[in-house]
Amino acid sequence: QDLAAALPARLLGAGEGRSVLDVGAAPGGKTMQLSAAGWAVTALDISERRLQRLSENLERTHLPAETLRSDARALPEGRQWDAVLIDAPCSATGIFRRHPDVLHRIGAGDILDRAMVQAELLDAAALAVRSGGTMVYAVCSLEREEGEDAVLGFLDRNIAWQSDHVRPSELPIGIAPSGEGWVRTAPPMLEGAGGVDGFFMARLVKR
Repeated sequence: QDLAAALPARLLGAGEGRSVLDVGAAPGGKTMQLSAAGWAVTALDISERRLQRLSENLERTHLPAETLRSDARALPEGRQWDAVLIDAPCSATGIFRRHPDVLHRIGAGDILDRAMVQAELLDAAALAVRSGGTMVYAVCSLEREEGEDAVLGFLDRNIAWQSDHVRPSELPIGIAPSGEGWVRTAPPMLEGAGGVDGFFMARLVKR
């Protein structure tokens, strides 16, 4: 896992037995982080093959988690969790330092298409969080449409939610929260330690 990819799960802190839904969980890096941190994890993915790989990783590491195959835009009715972590499908422009071809494969239309899916995922996940619960939204994208704009749009549509500012002490030295309390990483950061992928992440709380 790239350091930036490990940050969203860290923003949820210690689980202490509370429940969390990991959306887009396979192959399981964030699921294993959350399970090791004491969360009761439900790992959701739409792909049976990818869920099988996740289950193999859990077995290898002896970490517990429930697996659930579903489209995250159609979550099981009646189920709610204390927290949801969304690793949303995105343009992946943030990984260009390792996969430079991504910058030539993605166009403006692709980004808008993904932004629509991200909005649907956020709205669906909001219904699955208990009152007082937390949601972390993350994308490995450099595009504002998939990051800051996605969260601002969600907050406009869902008045029961507000931003839960990330504190500098929660982040590695060299990475700082934005003025909105969100986190944006970029490849030039931490070059002396090998660099990081481009990521956006925000933590939100249901009032």
